[in-house]
Amino acid sequence: MSARLPASSPPRWQLLLSLLLLGAAPGPRRSAAFYLPGLAPVNFCEEEKKSDECKAEIELFVNRLDSVESVLPYEYTAFDFCQASEGKRPSENLGQVLFGERIEPSPYKFTFNKEETCKLVCTKTYHTEKAEDKQKLEFLKKSMLLNYQHHWIVDNMPVTWCYDVEDGQRFCNPGFPIGCYITDKGHAKDACVINSEFHERDTFYIFNHVDIKIYYHVVETGSMGARLVAAKLEPKSFKHTHIDKTDCSGPPMDISNKASGEIRIAYTYSVSFQEDKNIRWASRWDYILESMPHTHIQWFSIMNSLVIVLFLSGMVAMIMLRTLHKDIARYNQMDSTEDAQEEFGWKLVHGDIFRPPRKGMLLSVFLGSGTQILIMTFVTLFFACLGFLSPANRGALMTCAVVLWVLLGTPAGYVAARFYKSFGGEKWKTNVLLTSFLCPGIVFADFFIMNLILWGEGSSASIPFGTLVAILALWFCISVPLTFIGAYFGFKKNAIEHPVRTNQIPRQIPEQSFYTKPLPGIIMGGILPFGCIFIQLFFILNSIWSHQMYYMFGFLFLVFIILVITCSEATILLCYFHLCAEDYHWQWRSFLTSGFTAVYFLIYAIHYFFSKLQITGTASTILYFGYTMIMVLIFFLFTGTIGFFACFWFVTKIYSVVKVD
Repeated sequence: MSARLPASSPPRWQLLLSLLLLGAAPGPRRSAAFYLPGLAPVNFCEEEKKSDECKAEIELFVNRLDSVESVLPYEYTAFDFCQASEGKRPSENLGQVLFGERIEPSPYKFTFNKEETCKLVCTKTYHTEKAEDKQKLEFLKKSMLLNYQHHWIVDNMPVTWCYDVEDGQRFCNPGFPIGCYITDKGHAKDACVINSEFHERDTFYIFNHVDIKIYYHVVETGSMGARLVAAKLEPKSFKHTHIDKTDCSGPPMDISNKASGEIRIAYTYSVSFQEDKNIRWASRWDYILESMPHTHIQWFSIMNSLVIVLFLSGMVAMIMLRTLHKDIARYNQMDSTEDAQEEFGWKLVHGDIFRPPRKGMLLSVFLGSGTQILIMTFVTLFFACLGFLSPANRGALMTCAVVLWVLLGTPAGYVAARFYKSFGGEKWKTNVLLTSFLCPGIVFADFFIMNLILWGEGSSASIPFGTLVAILALWFCISVPLTFIGAYFGFKKNAIEHPVRTNQIPRQIPEQSFYTKPLPGIIMGGILPFGCIFIQLFFILNSIWSHQMYYMFGFLFLVFIILVITCSEATILLCYFHLCAEDYHWQWRSFLTSGFTAVYFLIYAIHYFFSKLQITGTASTILYFGYTMIMVLIFFLFTGTIGFFACFWFVTKIYSVVKVD
């Protein structure tokens, strides 16, 4: 069982501000007649009172099973559990398919306010001599060994397992384990610690019974019935010696590693209902989110980031207002020719500052893709803050990001074309093709290889062939034409006008000190932006790899804004020092300075893998680093583009106010 950090209660002002920063709460907020699509409340009532507005049957859906010890999720049907005889499978959106969610109907059916005790769902029998049965049993054992978790859904809300953790805290887990294992040395793994009866060595205990408690809130507006506000369960294990008359008592259901002959597992459930007048339908997710005690750490993260931003802003302001102001005033007062001979500092390189960089084609392509990612991230986080992409709206975050990326081909083509033209480039066809295919192609190739591994392992996270074709169609039929349109307008416009002319002969760059050489500056430049995000990064990686819910989009949006400011200021600061040292190669350096944050991200992801995760197996390790590389590339383009634009604005600004003969 995973222990969680104890949470201290934050002051009132922090709680109020937290509500703003968390965005609209995960349960959709209610207004007179406005609900997000697919998130309208469903009313339930007893069998005899049911109508078109009020349902009696409560359906339980099952999602894919996952584990913190393996990156490979499996759909419910991959295991030999009780299957639904019939039932319509809910349609999944693009985001759910990409995240490997597979929601299916289950054989667990309830009637509102009708309690059931120890009801038999089905019985599974295994003969260890039969190869097929042995294979099914081995798969079940392996999944218990790796602590695979069920994820059940009632009324679009996770069925949670709540248990006590340290310091009297109560943690509500939106999943519960298949079973657990006692090692041959008698050590209880994972959930086996909850029951003292689990003590047989080298034995698996399967949770074949669940006690489900459904909480409801009666609607005050007349005879509309009730709305479900929580569903909690407790997993239990019973041997069920008399299967025709189950009573849910007696010893636990154990499967010894040495067992042979016939093994019978009976799956049962009990369900009860309880009215809860305190929880409203609109805030029914709160109890899950409040049990995740991370808010006080978020405050530390924000304060830490703000200190870095204030420090950097102070440095930049000092340079801008004092040093630059003095420089410009001094340069503009030089009238006599003798004074002009004594030029020094950044004014010396005015004739070379806008000299086109080497590999200008590649830089312009990176800038185009980076702009696409930057706008996509901003819009996605903005919608998430408004509550449109809450956990209740499954897969919405990923769907929104993919659709935005596809539709933002035009700014990518435009920015790449504008800068390529200003760098003096002539091969516009190559430029637009590289913008359309280079970075998206690398991401898709990595994603495709990861998908092949998932497919080979039989995981539910492998993308179906039809979805892959749909993604390619979105890319080739929408994103690429939009990129061409953007590039057309970018090349049609006149090249960017620079405030100073470029000399015919390049100026000699003097010998640089260690600190003004490119590499030390680039390495130093990534430290401060990374310092702003590394705590937030921990929660994001937790939500991806440890299957925890991420809902703090308000905090994330704030950190995003802080990251943009920090990248810009750190790059401007280093750019000024390099120009004072008469080194005018600022284009690539500005991109790489803030882009180097991605290298720190990679180092942190490696540290996180070895220190925080218990992932085992070659396939899971390859998948972890494969998906991490996609995130690192996207982050590199995103931060690099911010750095370049900040430096470009800074250089244009300072050379436009200085008089040049």
